[in-house]
Amino acid sequence: EFFQQMIYYTGRNRHVPMLKLWLGTVPVMAMFKAETIEVILTSSKQIDKSYLYTFLQPWLGLGLLTSTGNKWRSRRKMLTSTFHFTILEDFLDVMNEQANILVNKLEKHVDGEKFNCFFYITLCALDIICETAMGKNIDAQTNDDSEYVHAVYRMSDLVHRRMKTIWFWHDVLYLLFKDGRDHRRNLKILHNFTTNVINERANEIKRDEEGKSDGKGMNLSKRKRKAFLDLLLNVMDDEGNKLSLEAIREEVDTFMFEGHDTTAAAINWALYLLGCYPDVQKKLDNELDEVFGNSDRPVTSEDLKKLKYLECVIKETLRIFPSVPFIARGLNEDCDVGGYKVVKGSQILIIPYALHRDPKYFPDPEEFKPERFFPENSMGRHPYAYVPFSAGPRNCIGQRFAMMEEKVILSCILRHFWVESNQKREELGLTGELILRPLNGIWIKLKRRNIDAS
Repeated sequence: EFFQQMIYYTGRNRHVPMLKLWLGTVPVMAMFKAETIEVILTSSKQIDKSYLYTFLQPWLGLGLLTSTGNKWRSRRKMLTSTFHFTILEDFLDVMNEQANILVNKLEKHVDGEKFNCFFYITLCALDIICETAMGKNIDAQTNDDSEYVHAVYRMSDLVHRRMKTIWFWHDVLYLLFKDGRDHRRNLKILHNFTTNVINERANEIKRDEEGKSDGKGMNLSKRKRKAFLDLLLNVMDDEGNKLSLEAIREEVDTFMFEGHDTTAAAINWALYLLGCYPDVQKKLDNELDEVFGNSDRPVTSEDLKKLKYLECVIKETLRIFPSVPFIARGLNEDCDVGGYKVVKGSQILIIPYALHRDPKYFPDPEEFKPERFFPENSMGRHPYAYVPFSAGPRNCIGQRFAMMEEKVILSCILRHFWVESNQKREELGLTGELILRPLNGIWIKLKRRNIDAS
C-alpha cells in the first residue's frame, strides 16, 4: 500500500519539487523530478544509504551496496575492473546455456493455456548469477528444490517485511518473533553456502599454483570457467592488499542478492509489454531475423552490439517498470535542493517509477514506445530523467552485465516463441518491495514463432 500511496501522491503533485512525509519521527523527502534528484545523485558527499539498508547488513555485510565513505570508495575502485567488458564476455556461454534450458522448459506451454512465467525466468536468472558470481552450478531450473534457492527468496521477503515493521527493527526484539528466528535460520544457510564455495575455490587456486611450481598442475582457466569469485580472490587495493575472505563473501552475497531478482523482473516485464504490443514485437522479430536468420546459434558479443531495437525495448521496459522502485539515501549534512533547505539526518526517497512518468520528458508516459530511446529522440533529454540503474558515483556497477543477460535471454525466448498477454495493467497488482513485482504474476500465452506470427 505504501508504494500505491506514493504513486498516488506523486501523480497528483507533479507541480511541486518534492514531498515531505514522516516515518515516525524521521522526515522523509520523496523526490520524483529530474532537477531535484540530480542534486542528490551527483553529489560525491551524499553517498550514505538510508537507515533502512542496515537490515540488509546481516546478509550482505558491508559490501558495495551497503558500505559508505572510504570503505565504499576503495572497494568500488577495486571492483570496477572486475566488470570490464572483456571479462563480461566470458560469461556469455553461461547465459546462452541457461537461456536454452529456459526455452526447453517453456516448450511445453506452446499453444497451451496462459501460464505464469515469473518463476521460470527467476530460476534462470538465479542459475546465471550463481555460475557467474561463484562458479557454482546449482541447477535451480531443473532442481527447484534447492535449499539455497529457497533461502534467497525467503531472505528477500524477510528483509522487506522488517523494513516496514517498526517493532522488528530492534535486533533482540526481532528474535522473539517467528520472522526473526526464520531470518537467523536462512542467514545460516546462505552464509554457509557462500563460505564453502569460497573456501573450495581458494583451495583449488592454491593447489593450481602449487601444481604449476612442480609442473604437474592443470591450469584452472582450462579446467573451469572464470567467475567473479576468481577475480575477487586476486584483486588488490592501492596498498597491494588482497580482500579478506569475509570481504569476498560480502561482495559475492551482494552480487547474488542484486544480480538475479532485478534482471528477472526486467525480463518478465519486457515479455508482458511485448505481449500487449504486438506491433512492437513484430519490429523486434524483424531485427532478430536480420541478426540471426533462422539459426538457433548462441548469441555472440557481436550480436549484442547489433540488437539495437532490443536494447530500446529493454530501456523502455525499465522506464515503465523500473526493477528498483525506490532508491533511498540518508543526508549526512544540510543540503540545498532547488532552493529548499533539506536538513542533515533526513531520509531521501527517490522514486524512479514516478520520475520516469514525467510527461515533460516522456509524453504519453504510460504508452510503451521503445523509439523514445533512439539516439535522435534521446538528445537533449535531462540526464537524470531516467535512472533505472541509479546514477552518479553510486550508480549500479553491474548494469552492463544486466543488459547483456537481458538481451541474451529475451532474444533466445523471442527467436522461438511469439508472446501474447491479456492482462490489463490494473490486473497486475503492482507491488513495490525490494524490487517491483506483479503480485498476481505475469500470465502469457506462447505460440510457435514463424515469420508471419502477427
